[in-house]
Amino acid sequence: MSDTILESEGLELTEAAAGRIKEQLSKRGHGLGLRLGVRKSGCSGYMYTMDYADEIGEDDDVFEGHGAKVVVQHKHMQVLGGTTVDFRSEGLNRMFRFDNPRARNACGCGESFMI
Repeated sequence: MSDTILESEGLELTEAAAGRIKEQLSKRGHGLGLRLGVRKSGCSGYMYTMDYADEIGEDDDVFEGHGAKVVVQHKHMQVLGGTTVDFRSEGLNRMFRFDNPRARNACGCGESFMI
């Protein structure tokens, strides 16, 4: 497990995203943070995956910001490195958003992207 990733290779967590993670963990009653990953899918190649992180494995990288944690399997960092995780409210929609500098050619539905 690596807790010291260079900022340019790591993840940044906005205050809004950290607040949402803490809120969801509080409602759930347990968990260490958000588990973020990617999988091959969609019309453009990759899509983001999210779940609760209940444990930290040897192959996980841990990023902390504003009192919340994001856990990512190290193998996903080649796609996720440099990403800013945000949480936004847009009209009636409330969602996590990912500003990934490696993402190119997002599909029209916004669910998948290429690198």
